[in-house]
Amino acid sequence: MSNVDNGTKIYTPFTLKLYDWWVLSISNSYAWHCPTKEILLPYFLQNLRPNHLDIGVGTGYYLAKAPANYNISLMDLNKASLKKASARIGKARIRYEVQHNVFESYPEELHGKFDSISMYYLLHCLPGAMVDKGVVIKNVKAALTKDGILYGATILGDGVKHNSFSSKLMRIYNHKGIFSNMSDSEEGLKKILSEHFEYTEISVKGTVAMFLASMAK
Repeated sequence: MSNVDNGTKIYTPFTLKLYDWWVLSISNSYAWHCPTKEILLPYFLQNLRPNHLDIGVGTGYYLAKAPANYNISLMDLNKASLKKASARIGKARIRYEVQHNVFESYPEELHGKFDSISMYYLLHCLPGAMVDKGVVIKNVKAALTKDGILYGATILGDGVKHNSFSSKLMRIYNHKGIFSNMSDSEEGLKKILSEHFEYTEISVKGTVAMFLASMAK
């Protein structure tokens, strides 16, 4: 999609300096009601496996908490995010660092490489309705090992209760194209995951859906 970079271009070296404070601290706690340290970080770590790919890397906050002996790989469309996350984690720990559009097929070198792949706060930044994002789930399968798992978290716009703070952020972010998730629902997420994986699970905390999928079809 031609406007796929709308959700990533907001992340500049300057805004990334504010990311942990604004997104991980303020917004997750008071807008989305899914606190980082209490909910999102533990979920990230409990599903993390030794050969891991993170897609939509942000500042590398979650990856920096990974065990030191784990192989970490990064994928993002935004060069600034890749640079920030790589510096935070340490280049010596990084196996692959790939600038890639997730709506496109993955490079051959990544096929069958990862025991776990995470998509934290990626889907709600992608253009289109949830059904349009199904190709992203389809494409990621190629990079998983036979027993690999996909997991992540995404902010929903439909079927959850937004407070005044989160409602305002949703309007602004969707208007600017940073988010595209007004109609994203738990049911829609379940549908695109189930189309490509035999096993799926979703847990909604506040306005955030945490999901896991395995046994790729």
